[in-house]
Amino acid sequence: MANRLADAISPYLRAHADNPVDWYPWGAEAFAEAERRDVPVLISIGYATCHWCHVMARESFSDPVLADELNARFVAIKVDREEYPDVDAGYLSAASAFTGNLGWPLTVFATPRGRAFFAGTYFPPAPLAGRASFRQVLDAVTDAWLNRRDEVEQNAATVAEALASASTAATDVADLPDGRALDEAIALLARAEDPEFGGFGTEPKFPVAPVLGFLLSRDAGVDLATRTLERMAASPLRDPVDGGFFRYATRRDWSDPHYERMLYDNALLLREYALAWQRTGAEWAQDAADGIARFLLTVLRRPSGGFASAQDSESTIDGQRVEGGYYRAAPAERAKLVPPPLDEKILTGWNGFAIGALARAGFILDRPEWIAAARETADLLLSRHRRADGLLVRASLAERISEASATLEDYGGLAGGLLELALAAGEPRYASVARDLVDLCIDAAEEETCALEAPGGGDPVLQGNGMGIRVDPSEGAYPSGLSATASAAHTLYLLTAERRFERVARDAMRHVSAQAVRTPSAFGSALELMSRMAGEPEQLVVVVPDGAAGAFGGGGLDVGRALVDAVRARPTELVALASEAAVASFAADGFELFEARTARDARPTAYLCRDFVCRLPVTDAGAL
Repeated sequence: MANRLADAISPYLRAHADNPVDWYPWGAEAFAEAERRDVPVLISIGYATCHWCHVMARESFSDPVLADELNARFVAIKVDREEYPDVDAGYLSAASAFTGNLGWPLTVFATPRGRAFFAGTYFPPAPLAGRASFRQVLDAVTDAWLNRRDEVEQNAATVAEALASASTAATDVADLPDGRALDEAIALLARAEDPEFGGFGTEPKFPVAPVLGFLLSRDAGVDLATRTLERMAASPLRDPVDGGFFRYATRRDWSDPHYERMLYDNALLLREYALAWQRTGAEWAQDAADGIARFLLTVLRRPSGGFASAQDSESTIDGQRVEGGYYRAAPAERAKLVPPPLDEKILTGWNGFAIGALARAGFILDRPEWIAAARETADLLLSRHRRADGLLVRASLAERISEASATLEDYGGLAGGLLELALAAGEPRYASVARDLVDLCIDAAEEETCALEAPGGGDPVLQGNGMGIRVDPSEGAYPSGLSATASAAHTLYLLTAERRFERVARDAMRHVSAQAVRTPSAFGSALELMSRMAGEPEQLVVVVPDGAAGAFGGGGLDVGRALVDAVRARPTELVALASEAAVASFAADGFELFEARTARDARPTAYLCRDFVCRLPVTDAGAL
């Protein structure tokens, strides 16, 4: 039996390389083999830090007897949902036709053409609490394939047709919500608040960072957001040693976490805690932000400068794989243990979120080392994840590049991060690249589908199977590609005054606006962008004299320090801090907001604008 996973980019796939299951990686070869043998395809989708993925691997995929039966009757494909998020999204949507209990591991059965005809999640090795065993599922699928093929093919065709219809129809397009509708969405969230322990709902409880960003963007939501953030910071969801946050808690009081720690959760929470400090000046918010940044920079950050995707929940203690054992240990004891492994692949979109969070939080909290780390990561991605033709790649591991197609998430996540870095570090080159990335997504879009799409047409095998979703607007734990790219487009509008950027941002959000106000817990990032677009945008440019020491953080800037500190503490939609030379470069490159901005009297000078109408420049913090 060939070992096709041993050299995979994905640590998740490599962890399954020695299974007795004859795994294929995602690709055309597996479907061709199923066609040749006339057998169905098992598509198993998960990720490296998924607890129940580990469990099913130990219970079922490591069982040689079961593996022999699986190999004889199926072609098996193992997919890392983080490396191939569009594959995951397509089959997750298909799975909703068969089960309402969606999650990972995702277990999909498909025809040799790749069309799903049955799906579920975790299946135990023996029947349990009304749930069929994995062996029973294999037997039932085999029986249907051999004896009711017409029914199987019809089910598969119906699901594929529904996906195709959903991907191309501009359904439920609505006007963007006004301020009143947005505040009503906040009222819906407030009714879901747990008044005793904070957060939303009962259990399991997730940090829902995008929702917190939306709440912080509106005066009506600040109290709810800060209550939630403060309680989370003091809860067992936060690691007291490293400072990072775990993925979710299984209990209402935030206890008994699932201990995996994800890059996207911590990057987005770093941003929200910094924004909470801006709103409140609270010490707990600054302390939480410092802890998250410490976790990002000391645990997830790789020698290359990029950030690993996640840290596992399980570690090996006394020869046993134990979930959470490392994190439950006292600090002195933990120092003697081997930390849980990292999923070291570097994902473009998620690293973009980290770049943006470190840049924004570094500016707000005056942490120049965070901005420097964001710059190092940005430079890595632009050298390794951006091809000569300007297109992006999805993932890398060390010097190796994944074959997975970059998604809209990658373009939007990186563009947004580069814009935050350009503004915090005063470096126009990052804004120029961000504009190029958004332009690629505008040019790739089909007007009848949406205003923004990933260049290149998505994964070719998935599209060929008819299981692709052209634009997936769903979000939850982190922004969708649509929200992230539309947000970057809106920021570009505020920098350039080019109406085309604002037009595509609005058109993109019109596709999700009706659903977002009905279910705000699932569309936090989209609602935050809609909130930004519903108001009168405030733009603030601070021009620092060339050669002023410490202009971008640190203690060297004496003249005008009070003004810069006042800017850091001011909740403003868009803030740029740049030298006179950088401002001139911004303006020369078409970023109109910087036109004719100069430092007055050799002092840092602030230009405050609302919807491109600017007040007279000031050099005094009190005047600002």
